[in-house]
Amino acid sequence: MESIEKCPCGSGQQYGMCCMSIITGEKKAETAEQLMRSRYSAYVKKEFEHVYNSYHPDTKKHFSVDAIKAQSDEINWIGLDVRDIERGLAEDEEGFVSFSAQYQMNGQSHYLNERSYFKKIDGQWFYVNGETKFTSTAVSQKIGRNEPCPCGSGKKYKKCCGAAK
Repeated sequence: MESIEKCPCGSGQQYGMCCMSIITGEKKAETAEQLMRSRYSAYVKKEFEHVYNSYHPDTKKHFSVDAIKAQSDEINWIGLDVRDIERGLAEDEEGFVSFSAQYQMNGQSHYLNERSYFKKIDGQWFYVNGETKFTSTAVSQKIGRNEPCPCGSGKKYKKCCGAAK
């Protein structure tokens, strides 16, 4: 069952207890980090309505669900690593979340490194924009072959995402 598998966001929780309820709209993200993680999980699960709906109203006008889907068709998201959080807590009105997300496209591994800006409107968090850098390597420490895979699969890196290298 989908809701008991591990959440793609890397939290270690079950999907049904983590991002699924935010993606389906059953609950709101309490922090900027929760919204960022739910957006990542929505990309993995191809729940593009949530990605679109979680854009800030000023940002949303530049996107559509179809455009998000078309942009994502060839991407296979592999893992998420949250690097830093500045503000963005339940009591804050804005915040930043820095992360690195590994993905595969055209058979090659890449990383999306971003410092995302979030803003709260009427008690609901929205993604505004981000400073983005695409690389073929992560912008931080290297993952050892025998370390747990950052995608949350429970496998060693060399038997999971590292096997594609």
